[in-house]
Amino acid sequence: MVGGIVAAETQSGFTHLLDPNKKWFNNKRLITLNAWIVLLLITSCTNGYDGSMMNSLQSLPQWKDYFNHPSPSQLGLLNAIQACRTLTFFNIGSLAAYPFAPYLSDGIGRRRTVIFGASIMCFAAIIQAAAQSVGMFIGARFLIGFGLTFAANAAPMLVSEISYPPYRAPLTAAYNSLWNLGAIIAAWTTFGTFRIASTWAWRTPSALQGLPSVLQIFLAWFLPESPRWLVSKGRDDQALKTLAYYHADGNPNDPLVQYEFNEIKAAIEFDRNVVANVGWKSLFSTPGNRKRMRIIVAIAVFSQWSGNGIASYYLNQILTDIDITDPTVQLLINGILTIWSLFWALLASGLIDRLGRRFLFLSSTIGVLFAWIAQTVSFAVFWEHGIPAAAHSLIAFIFLFSAFYGLALSPLIVVYTVEILPYHLRAKGFTVFNFTISLALIFNQYTNPIALGRLAWKYYIIYCCWIAFEIVFLYIYVVETKNLTLEETAALFDGKEAIEEITGNGRIDLTESEKDVARYTEIEDIRQDSSIKEA
Repeated sequence: MVGGIVAAETQSGFTHLLDPNKKWFNNKRLITLNAWIVLLLITSCTNGYDGSMMNSLQSLPQWKDYFNHPSPSQLGLLNAIQACRTLTFFNIGSLAAYPFAPYLSDGIGRRRTVIFGASIMCFAAIIQAAAQSVGMFIGARFLIGFGLTFAANAAPMLVSEISYPPYRAPLTAAYNSLWNLGAIIAAWTTFGTFRIASTWAWRTPSALQGLPSVLQIFLAWFLPESPRWLVSKGRDDQALKTLAYYHADGNPNDPLVQYEFNEIKAAIEFDRNVVANVGWKSLFSTPGNRKRMRIIVAIAVFSQWSGNGIASYYLNQILTDIDITDPTVQLLINGILTIWSLFWALLASGLIDRLGRRFLFLSSTIGVLFAWIAQTVSFAVFWEHGIPAAAHSLIAFIFLFSAFYGLALSPLIVVYTVEILPYHLRAKGFTVFNFTISLALIFNQYTNPIALGRLAWKYYIIYCCWIAFEIVFLYIYVVETKNLTLEETAALFDGKEAIEEITGNGRIDLTESEKDVARYTEIEDIRQDSSIKEA
């Protein structure tokens, strides 16, 4: 029980419409659909590539010499100028694109917006690889952040909106998890180029950052467009055709396709009726919405202020502080750490509907706290006494920290944010989520190198206290959404009155055929209050 609410595990309205023998690996069209989704997932890889690349470049003597050994404040600017971990997490470059990205996604479509953002990132990667000064390098990173905002705004929405229903949550979670895949590629690319005696030691990985964008520019034209976006533009026939082709082997009369199509039409029609009366103020106008925003803002901050910013961007500085100064060893540790992090993030993504969000959030943060305390003690012992074993234990606890972080703070934050927002508030609420992460990133990435330089291990104590607060907050406020539909999830915060509003004053015009096929839709389940009870 959380906040007086108990959620019973229910079965979604479309569950019984699924063919139990139809899996992603034995159906050609699902294989094709998932291949297109992989093309969208590499947007997150581009983001992860940047974080690991910057971490690795700081270990390269060729990079440091060429840019005259950037000061801690310059390192903070170099990192903050571009987007950092997770989805559309804007920084200085991203903030410039922020006012335009949502409108572009809704205006020209998700697919074209991905292509637009990829084009900017490709151009920026060329400038970054050819940089002749710190200013040129910073300008290129600004453009990478600018372009990434457009691509990362549209890509996860398109993943969610075209996925086969049983795979929606795991694939959306995998999007954020694949930050680590980009980090792996960058870490090992830099490890392989650092022996080059010239500036190509850092120019090569800088140029390769544009490769995923090149793939998207040429291949994304063949992606299916979001059926929801198509319906919103009055292209119902094309939306139905897309759903039928990928979800039912081309059969537009398939019960699952009809269920999905009618639900999308009902939701879009509802949005057209209420959007004029729903402004930014509505995010905080009711107790239920304030509960949502409190959780959304909190998990956005937690995802960046749980110590991960130090390990992600300043690992080389930590290793140097414990007398591990060999660039080969530093790059090797960074490369192995990224593989380790990817494993745990993908594992959690696959278990998201089995273990539940609340369990994963609490397990993740509790484990992160213990791992961080252990890092603090190890760092302090080495700093004060110079014991080599303490340095080795610090490295081990960094790996333990990454495993626990990957259980929730990497894969779950986007999925959970989308789930607890009702449809008519989802875009605005998700924007607040992204903006909050932007602010956290800009502060975090600029402050960490300066604080580490002045406080060393004592800076870790601040994070120990903060992570403890995170655990308490998540225990009190996170509500379980496992096995609940989006409409049912809304009832956890607002109750039956909100359901009446979401369903258009108690009724959505569903066709009789849909009622016959689906028997009980999510909306009917909530209206009857059969699955959610007040304790």
